[in-house]
Order: sequence, then C-alpha cells, then structure tokens
Amino acid sequence: MKTHARVVVIGGGVVGVGTLYHLAKKGWTDVVLIERKELTSGSTWHAAGLLPLFNLSYSVGQIHKYSVKLYDSLEAETGQHVGFKKVSNIRLARTKDRWDEFMYYAGVAETIGVKVNMLTPAQLKEIWPLCETDGLLGAIQHPDDGYIQPADLTQAMAKGARSRGAEIYRNTTVTGIEQKPNGEWIVKTDQGDIICEHVVSATGNFARKTGAMVGLDVPVIPVEHQYIVTEPHPLIRERQAKGLPEMGVLREADSSWYMREENGGLLLGPYEHGAPCCYMDAPSEQSEYELFQEDLDRLAPHIETAIARVPAFGEVGIKKVYNGAIAYTPDGSPIIGPAWDKKNFWLNEGHSFGVTASGGAGWQLAEWIVEGEPSIDMMGVDPRRFGPYATRGYLKTKNEEAYANVFTPHYPDEERAAARPLKRTPVYDRMKDLGAVFGSVYGWERPGWFAPKGYSLTKEQLASPDVLTNHNHAPATDDGRVVEKWSFRRSNYFPFVGEECRNVMSNVAIQDMSAFAKMEVSGPAAREWLESILANKIPKKMGRIALCHLLTPRGGVRSEFTVYEWAPGRFYLVSAGAYERHDHDYLRKLCPSDGSVRLNAITTRFGVLVLAGPNSRKVLQKLTDADLSNEAFPWLSGKEISVGHCTAHALRVNFVGELGWEFHHPIEQQIALFDLLMEAGKEFGIRPYGIKAMSSLSIEKSYRLVPRELSIEYNAYESGLDRFVHPSKGQFIGRDALVEARQNGLGWNFVTMEVHGVGDGDSDARGSEPIYRNGQLIGRATNGGYGFRVNKSLALGMVKPEHSAVGTELEIKILGKLFKATVIPESPYDPENKALRA
Repeated sequence: MKTHARVVVIGGGVVGVGTLYHLAKKGWTDVVLIERKELTSGSTWHAAGLLPLFNLSYSVGQIHKYSVKLYDSLEAETGQHVGFKKVSNIRLARTKDRWDEFMYYAGVAETIGVKVNMLTPAQLKEIWPLCETDGLLGAIQHPDDGYIQPADLTQAMAKGARSRGAEIYRNTTVTGIEQKPNGEWIVKTDQGDIICEHVVSATGNFARKTGAMVGLDVPVIPVEHQYIVTEPHPLIRERQAKGLPEMGVLREADSSWYMREENGGLLLGPYEHGAPCCYMDAPSEQSEYELFQEDLDRLAPHIETAIARVPAFGEVGIKKVYNGAIAYTPDGSPIIGPAWDKKNFWLNEGHSFGVTASGGAGWQLAEWIVEGEPSIDMMGVDPRRFGPYATRGYLKTKNEEAYANVFTPHYPDEERAAARPLKRTPVYDRMKDLGAVFGSVYGWERPGWFAPKGYSLTKEQLASPDVLTNHNHAPATDDGRVVEKWSFRRSNYFPFVGEECRNVMSNVAIQDMSAFAKMEVSGPAAREWLESILANKIPKKMGRIALCHLLTPRGGVRSEFTVYEWAPGRFYLVSAGAYERHDHDYLRKLCPSDGSVRLNAITTRFGVLVLAGPNSRKVLQKLTDADLSNEAFPWLSGKEISVGHCTAHALRVNFVGELGWEFHHPIEQQIALFDLLMEAGKEFGIRPYGIKAMSSLSIEKSYRLVPRELSIEYNAYESGLDRFVHPSKGQFIGRDALVEARQNGLGWNFVTMEVHGVGDGDSDARGSEPIYRNGQLIGRATNGGYGFRVNKSLALGMVKPEHSAVGTELEIKILGKLFKATVIPESPYDPENKALRA
C-alpha cells in the first residue's frame, strides 16, 4: 500500500468511487480510495438504482442532471456494463397543488436544461397500460431518466479511475485520522498509514464515526427504507415476449411511492411515516451486506394505493422485501463540500439518492478540490448550512421527518414542525402573543408574518384532497388554531403581509432579526486584512458602515457582510443568519495564523431589533438623548447610544428601504428594549412585521440575496454590485478576475422586472422561473413577489446582457403560464433613497 498520496477517499460505495473517478479525470492521478470491506458493501448494494432528475433544489438538480448524462456514456468509455435502462420517469398528479409543484419544477428544469414532458392521462395509459388513470390530473415525464444497476455503475467508475492511475484498497479499515502541524493528513489504517494533502469522507452509514475521528459532528444519520419486489406477472412477461418497451419508473407522489418493473415483476418503494433512524452512531464493525427486519404493517396504506393504481401489483406474490439503511440529513439534501474548521477535509455524505447524485457530486467535489471552486452554486448542499445545533437528538427527529416527507408537496412556504422550537430569542413569547407565525432559519425561530388576534382558518378553507400526502398548513397554535395554509400561489397571509408592508411605509414597525450571524474582527492587522479579502473599501472613519462582499477567486459572490468599526481597531461584521457557519468558516480559514488578526464569533451575545418607518425617529427620540438628526446621525452610520435604560449600537441601515435603525444590543437586554420601543411607539400605532413583509419590501428596492442574485456563478459586476467593488483600492480576492471579466464582456446582467397580468388568485414569481424573449430562453428569475408599496408584481433575475435594457419586453413562465414582463429601473420604490436618508 502507498504511504503518500495527494487525496485519500474513504468509502467504497458509489459516492466515494464517483469522487475518485472524477479526481482522476481532472488529472490528479495520485489518489487512492480505502474501503473497509468490498466496493458497494454499505448501502449501494441494496439501492433500487433509480435516477430521479426531479428536484426543486437548483444545486441538486444540476448534480442529478450531470449524473444521468455521465452514466449514459460511461459504458462506452470504460467497457464496463452499467445496466442503465433509460425507460423514463413519470410522476403522477392527483391534486391541484401537486400540479402546481410540477409546473414550478418544470420551470426549474428548463433553466438548468432538463427535458420534461407533460402527459395527459390518456398519454400515460399508452406508456403504462397497467396503470389506472382515474382521478389523475396529468403527469410529467423525464424521457432521459430511468434506472441503473448500482453495483455495475460503481465498478465502471472504479475501472475508469484505475485506468487513469488511481488506486483502490479493499478490505482496509481506517482506524484514525490526524492532521499534522504542516496541514498534511495522516490516514491510519489496519494496513498502514497514508500521508496526504486532502481527505474525502464518503462513508455513508459511517459518516458520523468518520467525522468523530477529526472532531466533527457530521449531520447525517441513516433511516430505514423498505421496498418490495414481486414475483413475475403474466402481463409483464407477455410484454417482454412481444418485445414491447419497458414501462417507465412510475411515481405516485400523492401516495408517496415509486414503482418500476423488476425481472418480470414489479418493485414498489414507499416512503412511509414512522420509518426509524438506524445506525445512530455507526454500524457494527462486522456490518457489510446488512438488512433489517421488514415491517409491512408500516407500508399498508401505500400498498393499498399501489394496488388501486396498478392492480397487477396485487395479483402476484411478494418475492423479497428489502429493508436497508439510507443516509439522511435534516433537509433531505446531501452534504457536499468542505468541512468546517478543517483545512482540506471534504465531505460527500448524507446521500438519500446516492446513486443519482454520485456522478454529479464527485464532479463538483473534484472541481472544488482541484480548481479551488465548484463550477455551479453548491450552497444548497454545502455542509456548513447546518450549525452546531444539529446534534444527535436533533438529527434523529429531523431526519425521520425528512424521510417521511420525500413525496409531500414542497410548498415554498412550508415550515416543518419537527425539533421546533429549538433556538428562541428573548422576545419570542412577546412576538407569539402579537400573533407571530414563525419560521425557522439555522435553528432560530423567526416571525414570518403576524396573524390578527383570534384569526383562524375554517375547516372548509383547509380542506385537503383524500390522498396520503395532503398536509398543507403550518403547525396549529397552542389553542388549536390553524392560521396559515401553504400554497404555490398567493395564500391566506397575503393581505396581512400587505398590511405589515404598508405600515412600515407610512408609520413605524419593529422586527426581530437576532438570527443574524455576527463576528468581531480585531487585532493590529484587522483593517488591512479586511481590505485584502473584501471587495468594498473599509470605511476609514469609525462609526461608518459599508456593505462588503467576499468574492471567489473567479469574482463570484461568496458572502455578504455589513462592516462597522464599533471601537478603534475593532470591526463588527454582520451576515445572513442562515449562513453563519459557512461565512464564519471562510473568515477563519482566511485569517492569518500569526495572531495579527483575531476573530470572535458573538452571534448569541447580541440580539437585533429593527425599527423602521417614517415615524421611527420620533419613537427613538423619546427614548434617547442622542442627536438623531441627519447631520449627526446620517444614513450608513452607527454609534452606541442609550435607549431608555438599555444600551445598543444603533446602525442606521435596514433591508426594507425606509428610515430606521437596527439595534444591536446585549441579548439579555432584549425584552427590556423591546418593551421600551413598543411603549414609545404606542401613540404612533407601532406594529411588528415579519420576514415575508421584509422580503416584499426588499424586492421593491432590488436588494440582492445570497445565493439568489449573489452567487459564485455570477461575478460581482453581473450581479450589479458595481458601487460595492473597488479594483482601484488594491488587491482583494477576485479582483483580477473581475477586471478581466469587465474587459471581456459580461455574460449576465441583473434586472428588475414588472410582471403584468398577475391576477388575485395567481402566483408571483418566487425564483428559478424561466425568462424568455421572442420564445427564446434568455435567463432565469432569482426572486420575486408582490410589491405592496408600488402595487406591482415584481421579479428579479439574471438575463443575457442584450436583453437587459430598461423597457425591454420579456415573458416569464410562472407555474406553467406565460406572463408579460418589462425590465424597469432598479429600486422601483424610492429609487433616490429619499426615505432612507430622511
């Protein structure tokens, strides 16, 4: 066995071998893979081998698309049979909400280049004659989809990797992983040690054990998944004898199962409620080709619906029931990318659809390792999207929930209830009493919108179709009221969010944004270091505020920070709460090791309350003797002030485009500060507002968000960040790539659009909708919603530069329907920022 390698991949399932294959394909031939038993012996061997292209995640959709394309050519490249049967994949819709979901997905698919066909029930019957079509609204079909033999696929990629110089060591167990002071890794095995530059963990069911070797609490725990294989059926045998094509993979999402042909019979795979987590820390050392005892009682409702849809399934006996482990994460998407706090330690874990994702995941991870960046936006699968709160008990609860909801409609506003509430700010109960309907971000409870006192939806309003996956509303309040129904269209909260927006515009309102990520940067080289990594100039005057972006070496946007020097040589950095671990990890890895810069994460030490609206100065002036005039306290400045008997750093910024302040205060003072502001604002009719109102208000200002308009796929100029980028200040990350991009011409332009003809019952754009001009796809929406201050449906997007001029007439497809759209100037509300500067 080698004693040195550039990369060691741990894990010989389809995901690990896919990573090895792509590293070798990128030209890194000095790479090895270590597998404790035989290749595919973990969960790959018992996988059903499906290749579902369907995924609402932009990141995962791209990964799956690449995989399916790769597998189609792999046999020709390697000479190894992979058993790819391109029989298509068909998803059935029984409800209007499901069809809306399919139409939203079809838009996502079009923007990433995945072909989707719409089928009528009659067309479905032609393709799947054994399927009953009663009660179906229609179906969508991926003609390039199908299934593959996982073991054959794994062996083909292994052959491709070996042919390029990679080595695979089977029956070799990793016993420890250590990092040397110089950054190199020592991978210890029962066959000897290997010193390497990079380690990739692709250990499936062993992910938590592997992570523990280097001090990581990896947010992966497997869940038991069962599927049933029947005896052959005469009608299927008859079709085979006639040489008829195999029927496609059938998915009745509203009954939460998939079905395909298997050796003349049928294979049924349900996703049921009650499936338990397994291997809570790791399988046993002896585990290899391991299955669990089947539990058909759990599957009974799904079996009944399968027989109703495909009667042939109930006409033959059961040949085999497989019950094996599938790795899961709290949101059901894998974790692909760098581990936090560890240099050159990479995770390719948590794959609940590992066969489908292995090719694309290996492709992007190899890009990341070799080139320093992935080539597509991977934020949706970044390992750092979860924080320290995602520990063992949390994972068990959330992963079982994620499994049970694989086929439920993924509404844009859904907020799943398991493991909540977890992280609560001190004013949580205050907000709850005011009618807050909470969402969750990075474990924090955060008000989404506010329902009127006593408000409740009726049974008639909540009526749902008689299908297994029919949950369509937010959790009930403590007294049993349901106040929010989920939808792909404008839902019941729409008018109440409008009231919140109008109150912010005309009066004064308060918001809790304590989930913001917060970091203090200090030390003798703090300013110099920030200048060297961020694209904007760091304000030279203490108390001034700048919006600064951390770019990639290629000029894409990685993170966004509000930077404020709150004491001499001490800088306060605020970024999106959802990306705390991501943003702080990059700061730590960029931080010099000589002690000249110190980083102190202080998220939980400081709360943030936002006061916004034209009366906000009047409210605040009642509580402080600080001079709040424009001359003394201009926009984009901050200072520490007394607010009644409380203390806060008041920052004159917000994300809604109105006069206002953010109060960054000691978290233990939050209730006192909130009560003071509410009491002072009583005479003005102060009200709270939530994230949904903030989103609407921010879209009216054309404000960008990570990872929507701000993405590693678009350079900072393409995202319209010209005024926040200063190449003339000297070197910073991405500077040279930006200068070159501007000289060579941009590939995309950020635009704001007015969408015409959206009726009361329709949906506004939400992001990922395709944009056309003269029938040609020319871009994609990145965000959208209704602007209650301008009374217009708006969308933000990225389009080809030749279609970005103000006044250009475009079309946007929302839930399968084309709407006219016009490019309008940025910031349709208050373009001169008069309200902010008031």
